[in-house]
Amino acid sequence: MSRESTLSMLSSCGVVAVIRAPEPAKVAPLVEALAEGGVTGIEITMSTPKAISVIEHIADTFGTKICLGAGTILDPATCADAIHAGARFVVSPIFDPAIVECTRRLGGVSIPGAYTPTEIFRAWNAGADVVKVFPATTLGPAYFKDLLAVMPYLKLTPTGGVDAKTAGAFIAAGAVAVGAGSSLVSKAALAAGDYATIRQAAAELVQAVKTARGARSLSE
Repeated sequence: MSRESTLSMLSSCGVVAVIRAPEPAKVAPLVEALAEGGVTGIEITMSTPKAISVIEHIADTFGTKICLGAGTILDPATCADAIHAGARFVVSPIFDPAIVECTRRLGGVSIPGAYTPTEIFRAWNAGADVVKVFPATTLGPAYFKDLLAVMPYLKLTPTGGVDAKTAGAFIAAGAVAVGAGSSLVSKAALAAGDYATIRQAAAELVQAVKTARGARSLSE
């Protein structure tokens, strides 16, 4: 799929699940539960054992039913491996121009991490499709609103401290999507194979985003 299609799918869902699974066998049923709950943006981090092989397996298994990405990418070589395995977007906790360039050259959507206004602006100018504001926990939705007031063309997404209670405020402040890890996939639920709880958490987060978008469109 094209970069434009990937961006559209990520934006449409509005939620990216950040997966850090303790073992590869748990990933497929986890992705299934998330997708059933409405979360189609799936980011498999490199902290997952055999992450590249897992990405390849999930890409083959789910195809275009989900929008699959790779997270915690810290160098261009891993970036290339992830895209060749089937990742359609690449997420980093930091901004490295070489990773952005590699992602774009191979047809993927680039989502580098940045924190300060200068870092965010440099990431955007380097070709980022979306900038991940990380860690968003200490900054909050007001930071997004302030940034977008002076740079309204930016596409921003928060990661860190996002759940069904806080997601709406980030969307209302202008975020194009939110990233969530433990609030979607608790260690306890994953260890117990409690996919019903994970499915419910996914549905609640997707609904929170949808509600916030509806309220924002009415106020514009």
